[in-house]
Amino acid sequence: MIRLSGLKLPLDHPAEAMPVAICERLGLEPQQLLGHSVVRRGNDARRRSAIQLVYTLDIDVADEAAVLERFAKDHDVRPTPDTSYKFVAHVPDGWQGKRPVVIGAGPCGLFAGLILAQMGFKPIILDRGKVVRERTKDTWGLWRRAELNPDSNVQFGEGGAGTFSDGKLYCRVKDPRFLGRKVLEEFVAAGAPDDILWEAHPHIGTFRLVSMVEAMRKQIESLGGEYRWQHRVDDLVLERQGDGTQKLRGLVLHDGSVIEADHVVMAVGHSARPTFEMLHGKGVHIEPKPFSIGVRIEHPQSWVDKARYGNCAGHPDLGAAAYSLAHHCANGRTVYSFCMCPGGRVVAATSEEGRVVTNGMSQYSRAEFNANSGLVVGIDPARDFPEGPLAGIELQRHWESLAYVAGGSSYWAPGQTVGDFLARRPSTQLGSVVPSYKPGVTPTDLSLCLPDYVIEAFHEALPAFGRQIARYDDPDAVMTGVETRTSSPIRITRGKDFQSLNVAGLYPAGEGAGYAGGILSAAIDGIKVAEAVAVQMVQS
Repeated sequence: MIRLSGLKLPLDHPAEAMPVAICERLGLEPQQLLGHSVVRRGNDARRRSAIQLVYTLDIDVADEAAVLERFAKDHDVRPTPDTSYKFVAHVPDGWQGKRPVVIGAGPCGLFAGLILAQMGFKPIILDRGKVVRERTKDTWGLWRRAELNPDSNVQFGEGGAGTFSDGKLYCRVKDPRFLGRKVLEEFVAAGAPDDILWEAHPHIGTFRLVSMVEAMRKQIESLGGEYRWQHRVDDLVLERQGDGTQKLRGLVLHDGSVIEADHVVMAVGHSARPTFEMLHGKGVHIEPKPFSIGVRIEHPQSWVDKARYGNCAGHPDLGAAAYSLAHHCANGRTVYSFCMCPGGRVVAATSEEGRVVTNGMSQYSRAEFNANSGLVVGIDPARDFPEGPLAGIELQRHWESLAYVAGGSSYWAPGQTVGDFLARRPSTQLGSVVPSYKPGVTPTDLSLCLPDYVIEAFHEALPAFGRQIARYDDPDAVMTGVETRTSSPIRITRGKDFQSLNVAGLYPAGEGAGYAGGILSAAIDGIKVAEAVAVQMVQS
């Protein structure tokens, strides 16, 4: 098979246009083209009057070697790669070792557990939260009644934070082994739509993610894996080695019970603050890491569709339009869009009492009225929180607490129209753009709950973004604060063997450990860490 990339066809092209275009691109006679299949489809909307669909295809031709030789210098024509997943190890016959433990049931922990189970190691998976259906009820408790369960919410429980998100399934990590393909194929097997295998920017949405994680849990359990819900890990059992390093020997749970374990995947999410504090107290090597803070900004989705697609807005092959923006400010800060959710809603995402945190979520249809995105400013330890490894957590808590107060101390979020913000006056009422955040939004002044350098950066960036996307800086667009959980504020540093630098047997993984950002990259990291665990267990 030959993989052909970058083949462009007009929107609404007929099916018969595809083989004609392939033959023209490769200089083939029609009879030489034996078959083709779509590997990926995206779009090029740079010219709104002439939007094109962009395809990557796998092609079967009569004389493959001759075609490849003729296009040897063309990077868009190459042999189709082998994307099948190959296990690095399997449990030995009669193996009687301690079972590996995975802490966290988000995307990273889910795939670490799945791969370990598929290799026969029967992992134990611990999570402080609940199964996804019960967790969903608790999450709605915050959104509908302003009642927070600190152990079961948007951040904690089966599926992790990605369950209540847009369900984006693309990332920018290098993936030479096509582990991302393994992730997508497992998702399809668990009930995801098969278009995630070929859409350039695939997504699933919350409702579908719920049923998928349930199906994957059942698969892990059928292979001998075991889930233990509402099991918070409060301490580590460590053994000092002769070389001064420490070896993990077990986990102490919140009820005082101990699980003996020599191989533990630490796949907690970016909001597992008590766990980070416990690890730091035990001497596990942790470093502060850059992250970003800001707000969620909302516009009617129709505005974004029109700005991006012109008269083609609403076309079924284009769907709800997305955007990606960045602006480098005079104060040395960069403002950028983050986790853009077309046709979605802003959600309450706090996991701690007395704090307000926002995030974005979409369903698979992306059919809700507003588009929302994080509008955030990058910050770094040396400049903004140099006080130590956990200083970023305290910075997050500080602004989240102020947001809680600015919103009325009731889990309502503080909000401000773009017009009032740019005029430097508090909002007393909102305009035509109705914010989607529940339980509610309090019109106020966002400078009460964001650093001055963020406020000043937004003042410069919003008009710049308005020149790129029409009506982005419309006076009625609404900003809701605060967005502080863009990524983990720490990194639990690991070596090439994926183990903690100074605690053998501890495998930091995923977004909470500082090695991923989003569902797909976290799942890929979970696979890599599971492989490292399996290889070490087989060799020991």
